[in-house]
Amino acid sequence: MKRLPLGIQTFSKLILDNHYYVDKTEFIYKLAQKGTYFFLSRPRRFGKSSFLDTLREAYSGNEDLFRGLFLEKNWDWSKKHPVIHISFGSGIMQSRREVVEKIDWVLQNNQQQLEVSCTSKNLSNCFFELIQNAYEKYNQKVVVLIDEYDKPILDNIEKNILPYQIREILKGFYGVIKDSDRYIQFVFITGVSKFSKVNLFSGLNNLLDITLDPQFATICGYTELELQTTFGDILQDVPLEELREWYNGYNFLGEKVYNPYDVLNYLDRRVFKNYWFETGTPSFLLKLIEKRKFSIPNLESVELSEELVNSFDINSIELETLLFQTGYLTIREVESLGDMLIYHLCYPNKEVKKSLNDYILTYLSHLATQKEKNKSQLYKALYAGELDKLKNLFHSFFASIPYNWYTNNKIASYEGFYSSIVYTYFTAIGLEVKVEDSTNNGRIDLVAFLNGRCYILEFKVNELTSGERALEQLKEKKYYEKYVNYKPQYLASGVIKEIYLVGVEFSKADRNITAFEWERVL
Repeated sequence: MKRLPLGIQTFSKLILDNHYYVDKTEFIYKLAQKGTYFFLSRPRRFGKSSFLDTLREAYSGNEDLFRGLFLEKNWDWSKKHPVIHISFGSGIMQSRREVVEKIDWVLQNNQQQLEVSCTSKNLSNCFFELIQNAYEKYNQKVVVLIDEYDKPILDNIEKNILPYQIREILKGFYGVIKDSDRYIQFVFITGVSKFSKVNLFSGLNNLLDITLDPQFATICGYTELELQTTFGDILQDVPLEELREWYNGYNFLGEKVYNPYDVLNYLDRRVFKNYWFETGTPSFLLKLIEKRKFSIPNLESVELSEELVNSFDINSIELETLLFQTGYLTIREVESLGDMLIYHLCYPNKEVKKSLNDYILTYLSHLATQKEKNKSQLYKALYAGELDKLKNLFHSFFASIPYNWYTNNKIASYEGFYSSIVYTYFTAIGLEVKVEDSTNNGRIDLVAFLNGRCYILEFKVNELTSGERALEQLKEKKYYEKYVNYKPQYLASGVIKEIYLVGVEFSKADRNITAFEWERVL
């Protein structure tokens, strides 16, 4: 029996201990044919470290590990290159001193592995010596692999001056690569984020970014074909449509891929859960959302220019860019407007959408027990079509938001705030939700689907309207006509059998519901 490679990043262990392995070695061949200096950004736990270790074994000439894989017959195994492997993945560096100590330890470790030594105490000079001495000792050009290049900065991104100081340390360290060109065979740098080349890889103008290169879109993650062929013998009882809904959907301008960490954990436990999301908390992102007063439903459809989707710097951290690079949003489509490219982003799958919104709810309410009770009651009411129970539930939603969140937040005066809270609850319980959905008569605030039922909601703030009731507007504009015979995206929603109109009105003075009306129209 083959074993699931849970937590395994070492290529030799994957092969020698009979683990399932999705063959990505063709990409090594393509990279070697294409150039020398490469950069790849992918979300955490997406297979970057495993791919780097595969590169290390290939350039080290360990042919026996590649038996039966693409690279076995497509590689010059007579050449064995010295490999310098630098990883910042382990531990948390919380000061300049700790970053310097980490770099020093990594350099010492590589000296021991390659049996060469540095004389300089300066880290950058030592790195240059390491490359030069390895080249001279082995009479072969050197391969440099850098994993989690950005982690020292991301560990401290919320601090004031420290990220800038760490950036300058890393900038000087990575700058050595350019000056070592004559000794280098191949360089591959990976991380979660994409900092501007100017600010972190100054001078390394020939660094080729393959993050959104369609040729390398599936270099990490599992394609549908890879899932079916590699794990076919243990997929017999797996509900594949549900697996796609939960864990597929990441798009890097090529075929969509599954999150490998999620797939492996699901195949091991056979329970649909937020495995990937649980491995990291997006607290910094939530602080940015709060600081920006960002309307949560807008995460359903984000638009970014090519410049913003590609990189950022500490001086200008764009929330949407970070959400994309960290894996909470992915590319839905790319629109060409003359000389401009506009990237339309969305949630990649159910796991991310459901989990992120649940986390946002916890962050806003600070009452985890009440939040969970609200979620449970909301799901039961919507599943059964018992809308009379929603009014008190909606009251509970807003009563759980601390008073000081309102007093410091002007967004509480607008319809967008109230729809954001309702939207977040709906998505946190796993419903398929549409926001600002277009019809021939206007835009619908929120539409949700569950158990063959369609719920169409309109929100109004009393102080901002001329007296028109929310429910009357829904009926007058006949928004519901769009959803007659409508088939929701997810099978769990079922074919639409019933349609409900729900009008919800709020008072910004009372900070809660003043009217709640509903009517079934189908």
